Amino acid sequence: MLQRMCQKLFFSILNLIKDMLFFTGSYSNNVFPSPLTEEEEQIAIEKMLKGDKEARNILIERNLRLVAHIVKKFESKNISQDDLISIGTIGLIKGIDSYNDSRKTKITTYAARCIENAIFTCWKLG
Repeated sequence: MLQRMCQKLFFSILNLIKDMLFFTGSYSNNVFPSPLTEEEEQIAIEKMLKGDKEARNILIERNLRLVAHIVKKFESKNISQDDLISIGTIGLIKGIDSYNDSRKTKITTYAARCIENAIFTCWKLG
């Protein structure tokens, strides 16, 4: 059941990204939702840590810009930018799902490492 929900969320996010890219034709930062303010982010994190799925989804959607930013560093002839965005989005989801604020690390810092790790793993396999 949980796997099916994760799969549905993943494909929803991919469709959102695809739709945004269709209209712009590029990975421009102005097509992504604006990032949360520090206060909004903290409230969403607190809600997510208490099990609020909507807060989790907001954190994922509002950090898609981070995925696009990180993917720009990984230009590759072997892996298309679309694939890198997909892989980075999976890393973002894993980062949001595994985040805990006990280390006092910003969620964007933690998620960025998860995104990069997902891309590095793909490079090793590819």
